[in-house]
Amino acid sequence: MGPGRDPGAAPSRALLLRRDVVAVALAAVVPLAIFVLAERRIAGTGGFPLDDSWIHLHFARNLAEGAGFSYNPGVPVAGSTAPLWTLLLGGAFAVFGPSIALVKAIGIAVTVAAALATAAAARAWGAPASLATVAGIALVWTGAMAWGALSGMEVSLAALLVAAALLAHARDRTVATALLAGLAALARPEAIILVPLLALARRPMLRRLAAFAVIAGVVLAPAVAFSLATVGAPVPATAAAKVEGGLVGWLGGVREPPGRTLLGRPVEFLVDWIRWLTGTHWLLVPSLFAAVVVAWRRRGGALGVPALALLAHPLAMALLAPYRGPGFQEGRYSMHLLPLALVVLAAAAPAAGRWTIRAVAGAWLAVALALLPAAAVRYGWAVQNIDALQVALGRWVDDQVPRNARLALNDIGAIAYFSRRPVIDLMGLVTPDIIPYRRDGEAGVIRYVTETCPDYVIVFPSWFPDLTSRTYLLEPVHAARLPRNEVAGAAEMIVYRLKRCAV
Repeated sequence: MGPGRDPGAAPSRALLLRRDVVAVALAAVVPLAIFVLAERRIAGTGGFPLDDSWIHLHFARNLAEGAGFSYNPGVPVAGSTAPLWTLLLGGAFAVFGPSIALVKAIGIAVTVAAALATAAAARAWGAPASLATVAGIALVWTGAMAWGALSGMEVSLAALLVAAALLAHARDRTVATALLAGLAALARPEAIILVPLLALARRPMLRRLAAFAVIAGVVLAPAVAFSLATVGAPVPATAAAKVEGGLVGWLGGVREPPGRTLLGRPVEFLVDWIRWLTGTHWLLVPSLFAAVVVAWRRRGGALGVPALALLAHPLAMALLAPYRGPGFQEGRYSMHLLPLALVVLAAAAPAAGRWTIRAVAGAWLAVALALLPAAAVRYGWAVQNIDALQVALGRWVDDQVPRNARLALNDIGAIAYFSRRPVIDLMGLVTPDIIPYRRDGEAGVIRYVTETCPDYVIVFPSWFPDLTSRTYLLEPVHAARLPRNEVAGAAEMIVYRLKRCAV
């Protein structure tokens, strides 16, 4: 005990941090062990649950090797909706070299940091110290965050930045809050809704709004400029290729009935959001409704306004840039808001004795623990699917196809990463030139293929039935098929040799 220290005084911030680090780090072992064991049992090896993970790795490796932010070296393209994560991996690869183990280690470290920031933010918003620690543990004990830690995806980084922004906001640090919120949007674009909500959460309103506009604008400007320079739009090619309507779709020429835009899809996304929250933890939805109200009463708009993101998120997704719902792929578009949900819950918890807090925390964590095995099995099968399909085909191409062969793909991640062949992305994520052709459906894709004349076409036949049925154009040379498909776009992917081009 230091000199002058009052034995009855509250623990210092440093002591609380040390307690959180120990508790959260030890607690994180539980879900990670469950997931890794399921991965080894089902997939037999370490891997990633999405082909998109390999897209990040391919970009990052090119960055580390000096090829710039490009998918095909020498051709810059804004092809990542999470450029901050891609840059982080690129920096790590430059220092340590690319590896699956490194990516997973970074994901685990960032996830634990997100849990620590969540605990600190909950404490800063008035939650008792023990309950704040439980909020951090509860975050890493969600199947979504365990998936995020091991997935090679950006979701844990986005969650960390959101939690850190909430902590800075609790301490009324405007510059740090705006900076962290802007960075969160570079890690997961759906986090952009927190920027205006955090800006509106405190007074003086006009000065704060101006600060947020300038700081967030400076943070986001390089990404917008790079997108404009490489794909001709303020958003990455990934967004332009995927968006199916809403404001971004309308600006890109996508038209749909107003009823679908303004009512049908928002209702669908709201239902999907509730379904995903319930699947993440059975008690989230019923407790959050009450917690948002209580948080507003206790902390006013300072916490109440940011908490509105928990309602605005599915509606903003539906109205601004809809693709898939909030629960798509384990909630990859949504899990950055889990720290906000847990901070609001902890801050709104009623005053109670130690034993009551322990009982409530124990019940919450017991439910979380019960949900982890099923989530781990889904993760294990996802890794198996990607490894047996896209990774296997990438290795086959590397072994069997000439080094200078160009590949036209509908899944560009693992095949490009392992083969290191130049690719044409038939979905448009890193080949923005095809996006206008895709507006004509499969006929446009066929026209683009014959005009650009790749050497091989590797696709799901069920996605392109007209193209793959044209035997005068394509000759099948190899195939991979999943006996049990859980996450791939289809169970079978075929390698075709292109027999003729447009004349």
